[in-house]
Amino acid sequence: MKHITTFGDSIMGGIVLDPKSATCSPRYTLLENSFSARCASALGIEIKNHGRFGSTTRHGLREVERWREQVVQSDFVVMEFGGNDCDHCWKQIALDPDGEHHPIISLANFTAQYRSMIATIRELGSRPILLSLPPIIADRYFDAFTRPMNATERGNVLRWLDHSVENITQWHEMYNLQLFKLSAQLDVPIIDITTPFLVERNYRECFCADGIHPNEQGHRVIADAICRVANGYI
Repeated sequence: MKHITTFGDSIMGGIVLDPKSATCSPRYTLLENSFSARCASALGIEIKNHGRFGSTTRHGLREVERWREQVVQSDFVVMEFGGNDCDHCWKQIALDPDGEHHPIISLANFTAQYRSMIATIRELGSRPILLSLPPIIADRYFDAFTRPMNATERGNVLRWLDHSVENITQWHEMYNLQLFKLSAQLDVPIIDITTPFLVERNYRECFCADGIHPNEQGHRVIADAICRVANGYI
């Protein structure tokens, strides 16, 4: 049996928005049939999942070090980072829309930290695999993170976005593109889980109300995409 260790954010961890939670006070829960669990069952592999809510590549560096022995014993290490790295501190933008604001992890640091994780995994004798990012639903995400804000703050964020919530996606797309560049530059396999969503007629149905976490249907899309190509890697 192949042994795989995974690192990443809440999507990797299988965390979804609890549909029973109140809109004004969202709660998150662990999905039993996450894409990781589905892949383990379908492919007959053991997966030790270290996906964590809010994780960035900065956290990933620490996690790889923390689980060094497990990495040594793994045939592959699968990583999914970027969604939190490219995010912004929206409250700061709401309070100072004319200031200069940057992603939580700069693109340069995102790239450098991913490179470092890949190098460490290879040094430990395992083989890294990247996952691209699922898309986001910009209007849902905007509504989710501005919900605690007052009308002025919400308006300030919208002004900073040049009055188009779709502009939220530009950073997400940029960091996702960087993953494919890293794959080519470092000869690391990447599994495209972006396209399988985009070919869906209405991929909005694959996401929770917050616009960023795939729901159970979305996790099925991810699992199917991985399983289709897994034999070529695993």
